Amino acid sequence: MTTDELATESAKISRLPGMIVLQFTLAGIVWGSSFLFMKVALEGVGPGQVAWARLVLGALALGVLVAVRRERLPRSLRIWGHMSVLALTFCVIPFLLFSWAQQHVTSGLASIYNATTPIMTAIMAGLLLRVERLNREQVTGIAVGIVGVVVIIGPWQGLDLSQSVVAQLAILGATACYGFSLAYMRRFVAHTGMSALTFSFLNIGIAAAIMIVLTPVIAWAPVQLTPAIVLSLILLGALGTGLAYIWNQNVVRAWGPTRASTVTYITPVIGVALGILILGERLSWNEPVGALVVFAGILLAQGRVRLGGTRNRLSRRR
Repeated sequence: MTTDELATESAKISRLPGMIVLQFTLAGIVWGSSFLFMKVALEGVGPGQVAWARLVLGALALGVLVAVRRERLPRSLRIWGHMSVLALTFCVIPFLLFSWAQQHVTSGLASIYNATTPIMTAIMAGLLLRVERLNREQVTGIAVGIVGVVVIIGPWQGLDLSQSVVAQLAILGATACYGFSLAYMRRFVAHTGMSALTFSFLNIGIAAAIMIVLTPVIAWAPVQLTPAIVLSLILLGALGTGLAYIWNQNVVRAWGPTRASTVTYITPVIGVALGILILGERLSWNEPVGALVVFAGILLAQGRVRLGGTRNRLSRRR
């Protein structure tokens, strides 16, 4: 059996229903844990260094897999151009924003805000890139999601514009980048024929190259490394920014972007639980309540709950 045949057979195995469920679950667990890893890493390195390390380590992990599998990179300059856009909007910018913000908010709260990604995707896909039309349920879902975000911020408690609220807005900026990127993928790179591994390597690899170029600006500073910090950076890079991206791409290709995005139901549960159990973080009542409101908005925006569905079914029966 040739190398290409082995790669094809491996790709088929990775898309088996049981394997897809496993990869979906693992991606949710790893990404939910990433907020803990970032929080621990920030005890000894700066936010720019956290983003730099996770991208460079992620690119190295994916690069090894590409070399072992002998994957072929695309030659089209158009594809490389689109992947460069995604490297900035799906990796560099949101990773920097998340790392900076987690200096001022808990890892649990960051993981809760990460769940707004499907809402941001609906906004970007429907209003900005026009890859789909927003129906009544989606518009309502976006509005409900925004209400949930307001509940999480808790403006009645007073707004600390110097740190906490600005950090929360930075995380929302990061999830907006994710939403833009997912809509951009659907419009420009959905049918390029790249394998999940090649796609992930190009995405992370180009982002890592950008970070290396920016090293003097964002990552050139003293560090204080401990075993816990080093381990957190390795796990954040090799798993959270390496293997998890391959798993997610396989899920997207098997289930589609809408079902695949439900991984955001897993990540806040993991992120909040680890923050409480390991870091001793506490949640205000409005944070989980706001998260539930956001989830309700996601269900509406993704068409999983329809307004007036029961009434329509009764009228059809009559």
